[in-house]
Amino acid sequence: MRILIAPDKFAGTLTAGEAARAIAAGWHRRKPEDELTLRPMADGGPGFVGVLNGVLGGELLATTVRGPLGEEVPITLLDSGGTVYIETAQACGLDLVDELRPLDASSFGVGQAIIAALDAGAERLVIGLGGSATNDGGAGMLAALGATADVPLDRGPGALAGITTIDLAPVHEALGGIDINIASDVGIGLLGMFGATKAFGPQKGLDDAGVQRVDAILDQFVVAACGSTPSERRRADEKGAGAAGGLGFALMLAGGTTTSGIDLVSDAAGIDELAANNDLVITGEGTYDFSSRDGKVVFGVAQRAARAARPCIVIAGHVTVGAREMRAMGVESAYSMVDALGEDNALGNPYASLEDLAARVARTWSF
Repeated sequence: MRILIAPDKFAGTLTAGEAARAIAAGWHRRKPEDELTLRPMADGGPGFVGVLNGVLGGELLATTVRGPLGEEVPITLLDSGGTVYIETAQACGLDLVDELRPLDASSFGVGQAIIAALDAGAERLVIGLGGSATNDGGAGMLAALGATADVPLDRGPGALAGITTIDLAPVHEALGGIDINIASDVGIGLLGMFGATKAFGPQKGLDDAGVQRVDAILDQFVVAACGSTPSERRRADEKGAGAAGGLGFALMLAGGTTTSGIDLVSDAAGIDELAANNDLVITGEGTYDFSSRDGKVVFGVAQRAARAARPCIVIAGHVTVGAREMRAMGVESAYSMVDALGEDNALGNPYASLEDLAARVARTWSF
């Protein structure tokens, strides 16, 4: 039997590559004769550059930028044929902060990464969004590219309060008309009940009052950048504008166009052809829940499997999706490490637990 193993990272425990290897090891323990193809995946968030380097090759470029709370952090860019890929989580990701300070966290380092890519001769930029600790609407990134305003842009959303004017001309001059592709892991807008702050602000440290405050500040930011009429503000409502705490919106202001991160990675990895050439597709992530449908790896891989008329199953740390929702996503079955092996084992030894669960699943699915 031929099997494609294409998981996302298991956030906080395993990289996508480690997850793929653990699933493969467990599967081969039960079914050593099966042919396994491993394709670690990403959707624009953490792991984006590493996954693309694995399928595209290219040159890795190391540099240092300012992290979300001002510390220096190392990042790696990927130059593949003149296209430079940037993973914003490396510059402003949640895993970079020991203390959640959402009012202070800045995306300034992303702008520095873009400058480094331009200095390296980038002809095109592909910027993966996801997993950020920031919720500043991308103001910090714009500041690094030369934007100025009547308030500081590089000190997080708290400092944006009262903004009335912003000059983006230096940003457009710095980018010089270069093509910018925004690879987003979510399709939400920037503001309101279904926007970035409401959806992801709590995981970045905002309480209910903080969510309302930051959303109001970002509304002022949108007016300063775009204008106050509904037609002028429309960009803030566009799909992907709220990705990575509003970095999507700022990159749109800079001339970028959005695409699905999982579609971009799937095309680069040849998932359509691989799914058609295998009998079963396995994907996975740390928590398989309803949000997995919104631009995430599991949904993207399952859709590609469905196109090829191949069954797709999910192996995850937690599973909170019911059978009906699974079917709607194109998933045949889902298996939870926590349910099968207990929370202590799943969290305490995630690689071994994932391997053990994969061995159990192989007994059901391999023939």
